[in-house]
Amino acid sequence: MLRTALLTTLLLTSTALLADQHGTQDDGASSHMLSIEAATPWTRATPPGAGAGGGFVTLTNRGSTDDRLVGATSPLTERVELHTMEMDGDVMRMLHLPDGIELPAGSTVTLAPGGLHLMFMELGAPIVEGEPVPVTFEFQNAESIHVELEVLAPGTSPEGAEHSHHSSHHSHFHDEQPGHMHH
Repeated sequence: MLRTALLTTLLLTSTALLADQHGTQDDGASSHMLSIEAATPWTRATPPGAGAGGGFVTLTNRGSTDDRLVGATSPLTERVELHTMEMDGDVMRMLHLPDGIELPAGSTVTLAPGGLHLMFMELGAPIVEGEPVPVTFEFQNAESIHVELEVLAPGTSPEGAEHSHHSSHHSHFHDEQPGHMHH
């Protein structure tokens, strides 16, 4: 009996201890602020009239605590959503992730075409090649990160991003539009 009670207490206090460690580093007030790193933020230019565009980035959780990307904001549009792509039979569908994207401690999560990504919804104007898109990533625990997404030509990817063979066609953005109205 006693052992079970102890285990429960240990589980409850371990998360509190992790949080306390930050408090004991006087010079390290910034240590938790930099616990998540954003690398290679990019997007693709959209054709005129496109209602949405995708955003991609590689996020690394350098902290010792699990975290979660809970949202993103951009002056580009009031609606930035977190999505993933999933195969439904032989059709690729976009799913909205209202709970965000998990970033376990020590892991790297890549938002890339054909997988997890940001969606800039209800674009008022096209995303233009060469005009960076400012985005703020918001996390459950870590400080927000402000980045500028490099805007590439449609169908291209940044150097070293080898994930985009089937993503040069933007048709899924349009196909999914009618079912996409989440209120």
